[in-house]
Amino acid sequence: MSAPRKTRPRKGPTLRFAESTLSLRDDGGLRVAIVSDTHSALDARALPLLKALHPDAILHAGDIGDLAVLATLAELAPVTAVRGNIDERAPDLPDVVTIDVRSKGETVMRALLTHIAVAGAKLRADAARLAHAHEAGLVLCGHSHVPFLGRDRGLLVFNPGSAGPRRFHLPIVFGVLEIADGRMSLRHVDCETGQPWLP
Repeated sequence: MSAPRKTRPRKGPTLRFAESTLSLRDDGGLRVAIVSDTHSALDARALPLLKALHPDAILHAGDIGDLAVLATLAELAPVTAVRGNIDERAPDLPDVVTIDVRSKGETVMRALLTHIAVAGAKLRADAARLAHAHEAGLVLCGHSHVPFLGRDRGLLVFNPGSAGPRRFHLPIVFGVLEIADGRMSLRHVDCETGQPWLP
């Protein structure tokens, strides 16, 4: 009888982390556009809508595809992006970014930007652990192409949906995070109509 084989514990992928800061404007406001899952082809209707928003920053939650998408977005505002599962051409991009929103040097909110964070309408345990470890109250993610806003595991979760080629019957949308008068709001914009998107 042979001795039992020793097994090594499985190691997960090594994540690349980065930090970013967004500062409130002098009027106390902030407008951030959030896109995801462009898959090399940002929907042509998204660009004028994004431009009309005059965003202070743009976040890309992964599955960028051709990195020219980021260059196009950077013509509108500074861009922070994470890699998605298709982004082999972006080895230097982080997998996770913690984003501090600051006012007069003080952090007023912290978000965690990553690609895969939800399973259906639930926050994955690994994403929740990351957010809690980094003291983030908001998780921004992509991957599913399904626009989503909800709360789970004590965290606010926002998926902007896909601003790239249509997948199945899903809408083509992006997200907006806005801070005004000391309050934060999150919404989706329908690229086909230019109007707010609601489920």
